[in-house]
Amino acid sequence: MRAIANREVCEGHGICESIAPDVFQVDDDGEVSVLADNPPESEANAVRLAVESCPVAALLIED
Repeated sequence: MRAIANREVCEGHGICESIAPDVFQVDDDGEVSVLADNPPESEANAVRLAVESCPVAALLIED
């Protein structure tokens, strides 16, 4: 699994960070950063939920 963020689309809602804080972080500019490109399997469900919960579809998962 690989987590990808489109910073140009991100609006800084922070939902992803609240769901998977070890993988996603919203910076001071209101844009998401991926802290773990290849998150551990233990984070897989949280990452999937974060991607599905993004209101602007700024996140993507590649398997």
